[in-house]
Parts: sequence; structure tokens; C-alpha cells
Amino acid sequence: MDLQINWFLVDKIIKQALEEDIGTGDLTSSSIIPADATTRGIIHAKEAGIVAGIEVARRVFAFLDPKIVFFPRVADGQSVEKGEIIAEVEGKARVILMGERLALNLLQRLSGIATRTAGLVSLVGELRTRIVDTRKTTPGLRILEKYAVRVGGGHNHRFGLYDAVMIKDNHIKVAGGITKAIELAKRDVPHTVKIEVEVENLAGVQEALDAEADIIMLDNMDLETMRQAVKLIAGRALVEASGNMTEERIPQVAQTGVDIISVGALTHSIKALDISLDIGSIKSRA
Repeated sequence: MDLQINWFLVDKIIKQALEEDIGTGDLTSSSIIPADATTRGIIHAKEAGIVAGIEVARRVFAFLDPKIVFFPRVADGQSVEKGEIIAEVEGKARVILMGERLALNLLQRLSGIATRTAGLVSLVGELRTRIVDTRKTTPGLRILEKYAVRVGGGHNHRFGLYDAVMIKDNHIKVAGGITKAIELAKRDVPHTVKIEVEVENLAGVQEALDAEADIIMLDNMDLETMRQAVKLIAGRALVEASGNMTEERIPQVAQTGVDIISVGALTHSIKALDISLDIGSIKSRA
């Protein structure tokens, strides 16, 4: 699976996380395991799901020791069953145990996001509606969590405050209305930047259309109002639906004709996929 990701940023995340976890050293492993001892570890799934974060896990061990050998058995985006081997890692036992927790933490969380995303994407079937994430991500892990959404077949909303204009209710209040807010944004941002506005009723939809918003978010609207909004917009702007997007509701919302369904729960309240690492016998030259 060839999905673009900025590995410079990912490496910074890994480095900071290792510094946090290791501190001045692994007291347990350094006390018990000889420095030259080697072993082989098996990373395996303890439940079925979609794997995401294989390369991330490899880089965790590589940061600690470039000589560690990492053998992936599956690729990101691949389904695994309970008990299936995901990867094997071979090298110094101290290093493998030192990197185990971080590698698993990231692999479990990203795989959980990919698995959940794939499940929601399947609910829209053949409809053209995209399932997208939001900025409700774990601080410091956004690039990885949004990557996992893509692995699961979903799409990304804006990455941050810097790459799109999102005019929400509080912005509208401060600006003095939808029209004024869009006018101010268009005056200030480059022409290459999309402008999205959040609306709560059909009057807001019409005002956003008249002000030539690029994307109109239908916030917590009922299904019938959504259908009317899609008909009113008639392709003049992209239509996003947001708010209370449950598994039961997503297929119904997709059938209204919206282009995008944004789901904050893809990243803010996800269940990690259960993944474990077991090591074999310890070999030492001593």
C-alpha cells in the first residue's frame, strides 16, 4: 500500500516517545539480560483486524539499534486473523524489550483506527460518499492517526488550522454572520485554499451558497433537512455531513447524497487492536 507520509515527522514522534519511555535506561532489562544476548520476537494478532503501522514499528527498533532485523509478514492495509503473525524481529534482547512497548502501542492504535475506518467505509457501499476524519486526534500523533484512516480506506479532512478555512459557529458569531465571515476569509487567504462553512439550517445553506463557500458542512441536521440541503446546493459546493455519525446512521446519511461524512470517533475514541510480542529463547556468548 503506497500512501504518502512524512517520515521526518514520524521519526520525531518516535524519538520523543523513546526518550519519554527510556529516560536514563531500561533498569529491568539491563539488570537481568546480558548485554550481548540475542533473541527473536514474534509480533502476532490476538484478534482479527486491519493492520496499520508496520513501518512505524520497524523504525522504533531501528532507532534503538540499526542492526536489528525486522521481518514483516503482512503489509499495511492487510486483514489478519486471530493468531496470525504480523512481523518478526531479531537482534539484541535488551533492544527488543526496550522498544517493545512503543512499537506495540503505535501498531495497536493505528491498526485499531484502520480497522474501525474500514468498517465504516463498508457501510456506504457503492455510494460515492467519502468517510473522513477530523482534528479530534491524539496530540502529537495526528500524522500517524490520519495515515491509519487512509490505510482503512477513509480520507483525511484538513490536517490542521493551516491548510483550510473552517468557519464554525463561533467564527460566525464573532464575524457577524456567514456572509461576512466568508468575505473576510476570502480577503485574507490565498486563492488556493478552500473555504468551508458550518451551517445548521436551510437558511444557512442558502447564505453560504450566495457567499460562494467551497464546502458546506451540514451540522447535526436530520435526514430530511439534509436531503433538502443537497437538492438546494445542487453541486455548487461540496456537501459534508457531521454530527452523531453512528454505524446505524451513516448508511442513511450517505443516501441523502452528501459528498462527505466526517467522523471524529475514527480517532478520538478508538479501541486498539490487540497485538502482542513474544520472544523466544535468549542466546548469549557467555
